[in-house]
Amino acid sequence: MKNFIPRLIRPLLALCVGAATTLAFAPYQLWPLAILSPFLLLLLINHRSTKQAALIGYCWGVGQFGFGISWVHVSIDTFGGLPKIASFSLMLLLVGYLSFYSALFTWALNRFFPRSHWPKFLLAAPVLWLFCDWLRGWVMTGFPWLWLGYSQIDSPLASFAPIGGVELITLIVLMCASALSYVCLTRAWRFLLIPIALFSSALTLKEQTWVTPEPERTTTVAIIQGNIQQSLKWHPNQRWPTIMKYTDLSRENWDADIIIWPEAAVPAFELELGSYLSNLDSAARMNNSAVITGILNYNEQGQYFNSVLALGNTPYGDYRYDVEHRYHKHHLLPFGEFVPLEKWLRPLAPLFNLPMSSFSRGGYVQPNIFAAGHAFAPALCYEIIFNEQLRANVTEQTDFLLTLSNDAWFGRSNGPLQHMEIARMRALELGKPLIRSTNNGITAITDQYGNITHQLPQFETGVLRAEITPTQGQTPYHQWGSWPLYVWCGLSLVISLVATRRH
Repeated sequence: MKNFIPRLIRPLLALCVGAATTLAFAPYQLWPLAILSPFLLLLLINHRSTKQAALIGYCWGVGQFGFGISWVHVSIDTFGGLPKIASFSLMLLLVGYLSFYSALFTWALNRFFPRSHWPKFLLAAPVLWLFCDWLRGWVMTGFPWLWLGYSQIDSPLASFAPIGGVELITLIVLMCASALSYVCLTRAWRFLLIPIALFSSALTLKEQTWVTPEPERTTTVAIIQGNIQQSLKWHPNQRWPTIMKYTDLSRENWDADIIIWPEAAVPAFELELGSYLSNLDSAARMNNSAVITGILNYNEQGQYFNSVLALGNTPYGDYRYDVEHRYHKHHLLPFGEFVPLEKWLRPLAPLFNLPMSSFSRGGYVQPNIFAAGHAFAPALCYEIIFNEQLRANVTEQTDFLLTLSNDAWFGRSNGPLQHMEIARMRALELGKPLIRSTNNGITAITDQYGNITHQLPQFETGVLRAEITPTQGQTPYHQWGSWPLYVWCGLSLVISLVATRRH
């Protein structure tokens, strides 16, 4: 018993440190905590066995995800139809799974780099952390939420986003944390120059202009926030009241060049509303305006899609039903939009039969949406967290990033705020203004630097009107993606392994 209690101290401390990491993200945005947290984690696993290190890393993950994504429980508990104990158990399983990746990091670091020398801290630790984050963002379609780089959107380190994306920022956060931990353990004060140099470089990069605004192509947008209760959204008797609410709000804003509705704003399949959509298309054309909306679709093969449709002043001609000429969501939300192993899971509980949980994927790369002479690279809801996918869909013609979402599933939690934080990073990475249209918030517009320029309050019906200016040019990240970073990580790992063997 005497040895058991001391062994628990480090895992418990790691749990607290992981939980505190949540404060680095929206809505708190205490970004220095994103550096402090891995700094403390590296100290906690120093001179620990691989098993002890894995346990400490796992507890850190439980703290981070247990607090950081607690908002997921709102959708499971409110709309899953499960008893409290069952919904709580599912949440624990999700947190337990995600915590595996932080355990993998600490295990691998102490397994392959047992000595506390500089290659371990300055090369191996940042690369292994990034590798585990990348793995978490890929396995089972991925869940790259709470990458530490996102917490830096308002810090000086955000200046690195146009060069290497959120992955580069995450790597730099870990380089700073690792250098500080190495200094703390060895008193090698000269290594403090690393975080100083990185922050100094970030301040210098802040003055760099990667893209050029095109003020002569400024356009007026009106974004409709319907604020439809999620519990009522799919009731058959609410279909036309919802449609007419969006129609009436749009009618008051026909003087805008482009009117934008959120994800699945029309609570029906497109095929069921041919006459209505044809009339909406004609009305928009008469007013020299365009309407972009989220809508649901299915084809002759029985596939269902979460789609984006453009009407009115577009190059597509008069409205006609053609499911092949829509943007279809590619990255689907597990359990919300498709059920893994559905043959076995669907019969178990109402959770696995949420409304609209049988979608098919659209293509990874699809044409931009064109409206009122402008090109939009769309990302539906969850897709905005996959930066490489959005980058692949941004072309030389793209004027704006467009994300349609419905965060009503998550109530008054931190989920929508974190979602907006991620969306801001996409604008900064790609140097394109971003338009975000949601059912009940956060509906907002950012400039090409990821700064929010216009925003509606959450949980209110409203229209966000603004003038928005496209940009011309490419950021290095848009042009090269993450490949230079992967090459750097590979070289760093090889050098650190060679240095470890020599010692």
